[in-house]
Amino acid sequence: MENITNWFTYVNDNFEYILEETINHARIVLIVIALATVTSVLLGVLIQRRPVARAVVLALSGIILTIPSLALFALFIPVVGIGNPPAMLALYLYALMPVLRNTVTGLDSVSPAVVESAKGMGMSSTQQLLRVRLPLAWPVIMAGVRISSLMTVGIAAIAILVGGDGLGSYIQGGLTRFGLPNSENSVWAGVVFTVLLGLVLDIAFAIFQRFSTPRGLRA
Repeated sequence: MENITNWFTYVNDNFEYILEETINHARIVLIVIALATVTSVLLGVLIQRRPVARAVVLALSGIILTIPSLALFALFIPVVGIGNPPAMLALYLYALMPVLRNTVTGLDSVSPAVVESAKGMGMSSTQQLLRVRLPLAWPVIMAGVRISSLMTVGIAAIAILVGGDGLGSYIQGGLTRFGLPNSENSVWAGVVFTVLLGLVLDIAFAIFQRFSTPRGLRA
């Protein structure tokens, strides 16, 4: 009980700084997710009906997930230097896979009969995509966005190791001073606020998904 009380005291004393790093962490994640979503949806549309391209692109995006995160962060340092850029580039690559796979899956799930009906109504291929196929696939795509955001929030905590911002600064700071006063409180502050940020973003995306999904498709 005393440890919990000490932790809340630590958070209260440092709340302004923790909030600042939480906002920095959220900014990195939201920029990455926005870019990865646009890229993945466009790429998913292009490859969905092309079996060879589809297999290659999905395989490559899956392979990226097997690369250790710190190693991938470090690979971009010679290209863009230290700080947020190498972390954001690596996070962008990690964020592609869930959204891309769900985009393809969502488009696959659209009934051919619905597409034929749209075609029979005189819709062009672009109109079919924008007014029929993507809206029907949207709930599945957004599920991928939510998975990607949770994953990105967690991985972004190590951006500090390449000079980036975020809540990882509290985790690293606590670990490097482990055994000294408030070192454990610092680690737990980084962990707890990273988890809370992930939950808040997931709820926000769930709300956005509900209001951006056509009314007839809402659960």
